[in-house]
Amino acid sequence: MKQFLTTAAVAGLVASGLALGGPAAAGGRPGDDDLLRWAEDTWASLDAMTDESTGLPSDNVTGDLTTVGAYTSPTNIGGYLWSTVTARDLGIIDAAEAHDRMATTLETLEGLERNEASGMYYNWYDPATGAKLTTWPDSGDPVHPFLSTVDNGWLAASLRIVREADPALAAQADALYDSMDFAAYFNPEGAPGLPAGTNRGGFWEVAPPGCSVAAPMYNGSSETAYYTCHHYDTTVSESRIATYLGIANGDIPATALYGTHRTMPPGCDWAWQEQLPTGEYRTYDGFEVWEGVYTYAGMSFVPSWGGSMFEALMPDLLVPETKWGPRSWKLNHPITVAVQKHHGLEDAEYGAWGFSPASNPFGGYAEYGVDLAGMRSDGYMSDAEKTDVDIDRPGCTEGTNPDPEFGDGVVTPHAAFLALPYDREGVLENLAHLERDLGAYGPGGFYDSVAVGSGTVAERYLSLDQSMIMAAIGNELTGDTLKRYFVDKEMEKRLRPAMAAQDFSSEWKARE
Repeated sequence: MKQFLTTAAVAGLVASGLALGGPAAAGGRPGDDDLLRWAEDTWASLDAMTDESTGLPSDNVTGDLTTVGAYTSPTNIGGYLWSTVTARDLGIIDAAEAHDRMATTLETLEGLERNEASGMYYNWYDPATGAKLTTWPDSGDPVHPFLSTVDNGWLAASLRIVREADPALAAQADALYDSMDFAAYFNPEGAPGLPAGTNRGGFWEVAPPGCSVAAPMYNGSSETAYYTCHHYDTTVSESRIATYLGIANGDIPATALYGTHRTMPPGCDWAWQEQLPTGEYRTYDGFEVWEGVYTYAGMSFVPSWGGSMFEALMPDLLVPETKWGPRSWKLNHPITVAVQKHHGLEDAEYGAWGFSPASNPFGGYAEYGVDLAGMRSDGYMSDAEKTDVDIDRPGCTEGTNPDPEFGDGVVTPHAAFLALPYDREGVLENLAHLERDLGAYGPGGFYDSVAVGSGTVAERYLSLDQSMIMAAIGNELTGDTLKRYFVDKEMEKRLRPAMAAQDFSSEWKARE
C-alpha cells in the first residue's frame, strides 16, 4: 500500500497561519506556505464545480463560485479524481471525505453510457444527471457524440491513480480501467510521411458532418468507426498520455513513439511550418525518425503544435518523463519553460509569463502560446491582439513580420504552475506578481487568465486548468506522489525502455 501525507505531516512542512495568507499575499517571498494556500483555494473551485449526487465536476464555474456550466468531459472527471487525491494528501480534506467523493464518482462512471466495442466514454455529459449530451446546453445546437482519444486518456490515467491511492476502491477503478481499450484509436498504418503507427484523434459511432474516415474499429471489433481525418502525429502533445497508456497496457506497440513528428521534415516542401528545423535522422529498431528542433534565444528544442505549455508539460504531471527520457524529455522540458519565460519577460516584455489555451479575458475561450515555439504556422499567439511572428525560412520564404511589437499579453496561471519542477523560484515570483499586482486571484484561487497590459482578468475557473494546478502543487509538496500512484512495474517494464531510447536534438546552445 502506498502512503499519503496526513494533515499533521503537511502541517510540519509549512508555516502556521496559512488561512490568513502567506508571504506572497502580504508582499514577501513566496514559498511552500503559498503553494498550500493556493492549493486550498484551488480546491474550493473544484468543490464548487462538483455535483454532490453524481460526483461529476462541471467544466467551469464563475469567479464567485456560484454558477456552474451544464456539461463535463472525461478529462474534467479525471482531473477531479486526481485533485481529490491531492487534496487529501495535502491535508485539505481528510481520507474519509476523499474516499466518499471518489466512490461517488466511480459509481457514476459505472453507469455512464459509453461505446461498448471500446469501453470509451463520450466527450460530453450532463454533470447533474450523467446523461450523454446530444444538445449543447448553452445554445441548443446538436452535439454529435464523439469518443476522444486524449480525453479518455486523462480519465484512464486518473483511474490508475485512484486504485493506488485508495486500495478500498482499487477493484472498482481497475474494472473501469481494464474495460477501456486504447487499441481502438491506434492506426497501425500511421499518418502520411511517418514510419510507424499512431493514434487518430478519436471517432464517432455515426458519420458526423464534415470530414471522417469510416473503417472497422482498429481493436478488431466488427463495429464501424468514423475516425477523425487527423492523427495525433506530433510528439510534444498532451495526447501522448493515451499513447503511454496504450503501450503500458499492451494495447499498442512501443513503436508508436516513432509515429509522431518531432518537427515537420526540413526543406521548402514543409516551409509552411513556423520555422525550418535543424537536426538529423536517427534510426530506432529499424525506424528512421527525423529528430528535428526549432531554435529560440539560443536554445534548441522540440516544439509543440501550438507553442503552449500544457501541450509540452501536462503529461509530465503523471509520467516520470525526465527520469525515463534522459536524452529527450529531460532536455526538452526545462528548455520549453525557459523559452516561455524568455518570451514573456524579454522579447514581449509583458512582465509575466506562462501561455496556454484558456478563458479569454475579453470573453469566450482562446488559444495562447509562444508563436515561434509551435509548428502551426498560424499558431497560438501570446497576446490579445494575436500578433503573428513570421520569420525567414532561409532559401524558401522571407519573413513578413520577424520582429513585431507585442500587445496585451495574456498569461495563464496554470501554465506557470506546470513549470514548477524546472524553475521553482521563477514560477513562484511570477505567480506572486499575478496575485499581488494584477488582481488575478479570487475565492477559487488564480483566475483562468489575465491580460497583463490592460489588467483585464478572466474571472472564471475551468475544471481542467484547476486540476493541472492541483497536480502541480501536489507533486511539488509531496515529492511527485501522483507519479508514484500512476506508475506500476508493468508500465515501467513496457514503457521506460522505449522512452529511454529516444534521443532528441534539444540543447541549450543553438546550433550554428
